[in-house]
Amino acid sequence: MSDTPARRRYEEVADALRDDLASGAYGVGDRLKTERQISEEMGVSRSLVREAVIMLEIEGLVDVRKGSGIYVARLPSGEAQAARADIGPFELLQARQVLESSIAAFAATMVTKADILRMREALEMERRAIEENTGDYSGDELFHHLIAEATQNGVLVDMIDELWRKREQSPMWARLHARIFDGGYRKKWLEDHGRILAALQTRDPAGARQAMWQHLENVRRTLLDLSDVDDPHFDGYLFDSGPVVAAGS
Repeated sequence: MSDTPARRRYEEVADALRDDLASGAYGVGDRLKTERQISEEMGVSRSLVREAVIMLEIEGLVDVRKGSGIYVARLPSGEAQAARADIGPFELLQARQVLESSIAAFAATMVTKADILRMREALEMERRAIEENTGDYSGDELFHHLIAEATQNGVLVDMIDELWRKREQSPMWARLHARIFDGGYRKKWLEDHGRILAALQTRDPAGARQAMWQHLENVRRTLLDLSDVDDPHFDGYLFDSGPVVAAGS
C-alpha cells in the first residue's frame, strides 16, 4: 500500500489552473476566467473551483478581488506548495453534514434534560457573541459538541471535535472567511441552532436530522454566496437537498 496520500479533487483543479499559468497563457495582472466558466469547461462543481482558487490564493499565485474577479499575482516557479495538505472547506462541510445529521438523529433518542440545559447555555453564548459583534465562535462549537455528547458515545464526540480542529487549523478555511464581510449570517445560523434544539427537546430524530442537515446546507450556501467574486447567482451544488438516510432506516 502506498504511503502517498490520495489527492483531493480540488488539488487536481488547482493543478490544471497552475498549468495554465505556467504555459504562458496569462501574464501577471491578467484576469482569469470566471469560476462559472472554469467549472463548465472542466466539468466540476463551483465548490471545487472555489477551493482550488483559494489554494492558489494562499500560494500567492492569484489575487481575488470581490466584485471584480481573479487576477494573476505571479507565475508558478515550480516550488512545493504548502497548501497541498489542507482540507477543502466545502469538503469539510460535506463531511460534517453527513456525520452530524446522523449524530443529531441519534442524540434525539438519548438526550437528557441536563443536555438540553447545557445546549441552551451554549446558544446564549452564541447570541451574546453576535450582539457584541465579536469573532468568538465558541458557543457555536460548544453547541455542536454538546449534541455529540448527548449520544453518550465517546467516539462520536472525538470525531466531531476532530472536525472542528481541522477547521481551526485550516489556512483555506481562514482565507475563505477573510472574504466575508457580512456578519448577519450568524443570526440565521443561530436560528438554525434553535430549530435543532427544538427537535432534540421533543425527541424527534427525523426532525433533528433534517434540521442539522439544513443548517449545514445553509452554512455552505452562505459561504459560497458571500465569498463569490464574480457572480452571486450560480447553480453549483455540492450536496443533495435532503439528508442521506440508509435504506430501511
